[in-house]
Formats: sequence, structure tokens, C-alpha cells
Amino acid sequence: MSMLWFLRLLFITVLGSMLWVTSWASLQVSILAIPRDVFTHPWFIATLFDAYFGFLTFYVWQAWKEQSLAARVLWFIDVMLLGNLAMAIYLLVELFRIKESSQISEVITRRNPGRLLLPSALVVASIGIYLLA
Repeated sequence: MSMLWFLRLLFITVLGSMLWVTSWASLQVSILAIPRDVFTHPWFIATLFDAYFGFLTFYVWQAWKEQSLAARVLWFIDVMLLGNLAMAIYLLVELFRIKESSQISEVITRRNPGRLLLPSALVVASIGIYLLA
């Protein structure tokens, strides 16, 4: 199996797993029902900082790739609201854009003109999801 297909399968798995676990959790209890003891626990706070600094690190690379300010802003909202879901979607789009014969480095180094349809749709979807929660 090529590295390209390995990465595609990896991020399909990440996306599928995140969709499953967030759907499962949402059906169990509302995210707004997190008990105060959990929400104020030092390790919960440390884990949130860790996750969001990871999101921010990914976003810095993503912002460099996207040449449009509008795309940068929309992807920032997507990554901050959807986290690994938005990151997996972005990477899958990038991985499926390159040809089988291309180098993986093209995913990392190729700059994009800043398409707006996908990040806009994700912003609308994430706001809708948060309003339903």
C-alpha cells in the first residue's frame, strides 16, 4: 500500500471515528450537561488547552496553505468549532486532490487559491449543530 492510500485510510478512519463517538455521546447526554466538577477539574482544563493548541498548530499550517483571507477565517472557525472533524475533512480533500503518482510533500507544500464552498458549508453546519445542542 502506498503512503498516499495509507494516509487517506487513516483520515477516513479519524473522520468516521469522530463522527461515531460524537454522535454516540450526543445521544447519551447534551454537551451542556457537563457537571461543574468535571468542567472545572484541572485535568479537563489541561486537556482542553492541549487540544486547542493542537488545533491552533494545525491551523497555522492551514492558513499558510490557503491564500484567501476569507478561506483562512472560515477554516479557523471550522477548526475551532469542529476540531479533528474539520482537520480530517481538510486533509482528506488535500489527499484526494493529488494524483496517485504525486509526492506526499505536495499535500504539505502546495498552496491553495482559497476555495470557500467547503469551509462555508462547515461553518453553517457547525453553527447549526451547536444551536441544536
